[in-house]
Amino acid sequence: MSETSELKIRIVSEPSKENPFIIIYEPHNLPSAPLSESDRDNALYKASLLFPEINNVKGRKEIEKGLVHRLDTVTSGLMLIATDQKFYDKMLEIQAKDLFVKQYLAFCDICTDNAVTLGGFPPVFVNADKLRCNDNVCTKSCFRAFGDGSKEVRPVTEQSGMAALKKLKSKTEYTTDIQILESDGDKAKVLCTISKGYRHQVRCHLAWNGLPVVNDPLYNSVVKKKGFEKDNKEIMFEACSLLFPHPFTGEKIKFEV
Repeated sequence: MSETSELKIRIVSEPSKENPFIIIYEPHNLPSAPLSESDRDNALYKASLLFPEINNVKGRKEIEKGLVHRLDTVTSGLMLIATDQKFYDKMLEIQAKDLFVKQYLAFCDICTDNAVTLGGFPPVFVNADKLRCNDNVCTKSCFRAFGDGSKEVRPVTEQSGMAALKKLKSKTEYTTDIQILESDGDKAKVLCTISKGYRHQVRCHLAWNGLPVVNDPLYNSVVKKKGFEKDNKEIMFEACSLLFPHPFTGEKIKFEV
């Protein structure tokens, strides 16, 4: 794994003829993709300085080149970037079949009234303080934008109120599997697994279950109340694993930190 301080990213896996993609480790508070052609402060641009072939790939958005998926800006962890158009196109098909699996490691506060305090959530169905090591929670919902400037999201289920249901733009359901790795009654270490992703999905689902990520400025009610967003503290949330079938051989490939 190589690292360059000026780039602020780490190269986990370099491209080859057989594997026309790179895996990078994106640090906390570095955006995944540019907002404009002149934007240089993002992981994709910094990766393209080392591997300019990224720029030859036509992505879903022209500006995003070979970027296969993205992370929330506050999230650190693994990202996949294609260096070949055929590989990129095949990865889109794999994503559509829910075969691109991502895992996130999170350190959470146990706060049973978190969702109620934040507001806008459907009824809570898990007592976070009752969860123990090796317990699993499968959380499913659609999502809607929420809050000033739609900076946040909220889950939407059949139990949501009419106001929330009317704001629902898509009936696509997203699933987060949450495994409790450690729990001491006040804090929990959890591993979250998804195959279809939505903006802020995992952080929001954890918050809904009374397991807000430590230092999360949007979904941790204690942090939000105290105004820690301006402190720019690193949230304890990392994209720790990527698993997908190789588009050309079908071989299962896994990268983890």
